[in-house]
Amino acid sequence: MALEVEVLTLFPPMVEGPLRESIPGRILDKGLATVRVHDLRAWGLGRHRTVDDYTYGGGAGMVLRPDVVAAALAELRRPDSTVILMDPAGRRFEQAVAHDLAERSHLVFLCPRYEGVDDRVRAMVDLELSIGDYVLTGGELAALVILDAVIRLLPGAIDEASTAEESFAAGLLEYPQYTRPAVFDGREVPRTLVSGHHEQVRKWRLKESLRRTLERRPDLLDGRSLTKEEGKLLAEVRMEQAAASAAEVADA
Repeated sequence: MALEVEVLTLFPPMVEGPLRESIPGRILDKGLATVRVHDLRAWGLGRHRTVDDYTYGGGAGMVLRPDVVAAALAELRRPDSTVILMDPAGRRFEQAVAHDLAERSHLVFLCPRYEGVDDRVRAMVDLELSIGDYVLTGGELAALVILDAVIRLLPGAIDEASTAEESFAAGLLEYPQYTRPAVFDGREVPRTLVSGHHEQVRKWRLKESLRRTLERRPDLLDGRSLTKEEGKLLAEVRMEQAAASAAEVADA
């Protein structure tokens, strides 16, 4: 069954355009997912289709009205829906969340603008997500990031091997990748990768994945239950780092 997605936004073209390009476009063309983009003003109030109003208590900016959102969700929500509010204060979006959402059948993204939503809207949603500790002009770009991460995980979307070994798939950053030429600007491709020895290549990739994670995202290793092989390779990486640091001090 194809994943169905509804996106509620005040600016539909911001969402529709990117979804027509590259891999997302091919995924939608294959029928693996269906994305319907809805203009929130279709549920707006009065002659001007009003969707927001001034905030009680004063302050700058406009706030999305709860009655408008409620009307939209009353029409779009189904028993199998997962309604997602894009919000800077929401749960941080991670690869594990992408996998979870890819297994759902119907996603509804609510993309606020201006000063966000009336707080009563939060009781209407199932999940609040953030793509990082910063504020965008609206939820559309964040929703696109999540949509891209989710639909590429759908069965048949892309080569399964591509998603099995990429960053965060196993809780680690991905190992370094190389292509031709074998020598560029005096730098050679690691000999192990051109050796043709598959087991040595596998171990090299695992070790370099651990090295990159330790150097760039050590928080991913905190509390991680390492296999015996991972523990041995990580110990080797730490020893190599210590030796390199000692050499730099000696040369100083």
